[in-house]
Amino acid sequence: MNRNLPKWVDLGLIPLLTLLLAFSVSGLVVLSIGQNPIRVVQVMLQGAFRPIDGIGQTLFYTTNFIFTGLAVAVAFHARLFNIGGEGQAALGGVGVTLIMLSYDWPHWTVALLVGSLAAMVFGAAWAAIPAYLQAKRGSHIVITTIMFNLIAGALIGYLLTGPLQADGSLPESATFPPAAALPNMYEILGWFGIPFDRFGLVNITVFIAVLAAFLIWVLIWKTRLGYEMRAFGHSEKAAIYAGISPMKITMVAMLISGALAGLMAVNTVQGEAERLVLGAVEGAGFIGIAVALMGRSHPVGVVLAAFLFGILAQGGAELQFELGIPAQMIMVIQALIIMFTGSMENMVRIPLEKIFLTTGKKGAA
Repeated sequence: MNRNLPKWVDLGLIPLLTLLLAFSVSGLVVLSIGQNPIRVVQVMLQGAFRPIDGIGQTLFYTTNFIFTGLAVAVAFHARLFNIGGEGQAALGGVGVTLIMLSYDWPHWTVALLVGSLAAMVFGAAWAAIPAYLQAKRGSHIVITTIMFNLIAGALIGYLLTGPLQADGSLPESATFPPAAALPNMYEILGWFGIPFDRFGLVNITVFIAVLAAFLIWVLIWKTRLGYEMRAFGHSEKAAIYAGISPMKITMVAMLISGALAGLMAVNTVQGEAERLVLGAVEGAGFIGIAVALMGRSHPVGVVLAAFLFGILAQGGAELQFELGIPAQMIMVIQALIIMFTGSMENMVRIPLEKIFLTTGKKGAA
């Protein structure tokens, strides 16, 4: 955070302006393929906020992006670029699958608790190896986590065509026991007497994602460990001088990060598919990087950015159906948001700094 700027500018105005720039350039791209940008936005928003199923799907994608965005954000605070959320979420799915197929669960609450723990353990374990290599051997975390994404993909392919493949089926595991199925939103609303026939794929995991965001806020800003992580991220030399162990911070930050990414599997594997399938992560690990960047690595910002990308994911599907716009167009918009919020932020920051610094000097005079 830049000390020269008010917090509302640094955390609110700058991300908003960079987002507007990204959408402005996206509008030019839409024009270049012969589509009306205003119509595209209308269709996208209608699809994302359509009552019941549209908003349900948007919230389902949002849940995925909250988990992966928090995973990247936690690592960012310790100056670690965990780009391995894709593989950690995939291994989280393996953990959920192994535990769900091991028992005849008495109730979904027990299955949810144990499945969440399994997803966190497997995700954290997959992140622990690159973390150890960074802390002890100096191997760059970006390189090792990318490599582990590829290894995770190969491992999932092997498991779903071998040990975990259901007999005579496609590359997928057996279906989980019925009692392990998580309640969807329409079931949850039914508990309170609110009648709905359907509510997309969103399930009870959305509440776990919001709870995770709150707990990460408490961890980072209200605990000694969070202070040590932020201190290490600001200055490794100063942190070491203060007695903070680089080994400890690197390992702990990456373990928490991997556990959060692994939790995404509870939503997709246990909540949606109720079995392990190929491509269960669907790029959410990489989108989490953009979510963390746009959210300024703050849990509230991550939740809001995740919701935006949830709108893009669901609205993009509607664009394909209504206007025949290819899915690659949504990828272009996402890429532009990543580019502006990440590498081109100074286009907005530097002019604002000049404005506020000039205003501040005049006020002091």
